[in-house]
Amino acid sequence: VVRLWQRLAGPGHAGFKLGAVALVAVAAFLAFASGAYRISANATLEGAVQRAITAPINGYVKEASLRAGDTVTKGQLIGRFDDRDLRLERVKLQSQREQLVRQYREAMANRERAQAEIVTSQIAQAEAQFALVEEQLARTEMVAPFDGLIVSGDLSQSLGAPVERGQVLFEVAPLADYRVALQVDERDIAHVVVGQRGELTVSSMPGERHAFTVTKVTPVNSAKEGRNFFRVEAELEARPGPRLRPGMEGVGKVYVDERKLVWIWTHGFTDWVRLWIWSWLP
Repeated sequence: VVRLWQRLAGPGHAGFKLGAVALVAVAAFLAFASGAYRISANATLEGAVQRAITAPINGYVKEASLRAGDTVTKGQLIGRFDDRDLRLERVKLQSQREQLVRQYREAMANRERAQAEIVTSQIAQAEAQFALVEEQLARTEMVAPFDGLIVSGDLSQSLGAPVERGQVLFEVAPLADYRVALQVDERDIAHVVVGQRGELTVSSMPGERHAFTVTKVTPVNSAKEGRNFFRVEAELEARPGPRLRPGMEGVGKVYVDERKLVWIWTHGFTDWVRLWIWSWLP
């Protein structure tokens, strides 16, 4: 201790004194300096609403003028099914209905009330089948439900291919309404609450920042690379520009509060040490 004091207070030893002053300055900085504590997480831009366009009938693809990546307006034609079989079925049902109407008139002319009632039921059944075919014909054209972007689906290489009823063919997301999906590490999820603000940067535009507000912290987690991540949803504060598209990925940072810099830089390691010590204690 005496020798250390002589080096600090006595003549010479300039390098030692400079190092001591720098050490004291760093310690003081760490003890008093504060900064913004932000949680960083991988983020994906999603459409707030994503509408699936499915096959209404078992049939064949006749036309598919658009595919994933194309922008559409409400009511715009995306694709069409081959409707020849349905049109033939409609002609058949029309002819069958006309025959039943003639039989009904003959039964009424001959005063055969029982036969007339039977034919009336058959006419109602034929009309119901005809209405069903008309509804199926109306659905053979796949149209955009709103202005948006086709995020999945490409039938341009599958013209003439059979599709099954209920099969998802396209997915459309709106261009003006997005949400941010954050994958927050389970070690940081306790600090995230609804109402916090943050910023998003997508990989394709690293120089731009997009402000958002956390709207939902879900209990849904997923495992990736040996770690658990929870899904957090946020809403963009400003109307997204034309360059943003659903599916873009980047990094989002959620602002928590102001804390000491030394805690921000070391809390991850200290939390791990605490957990490790607790796991070994009896």
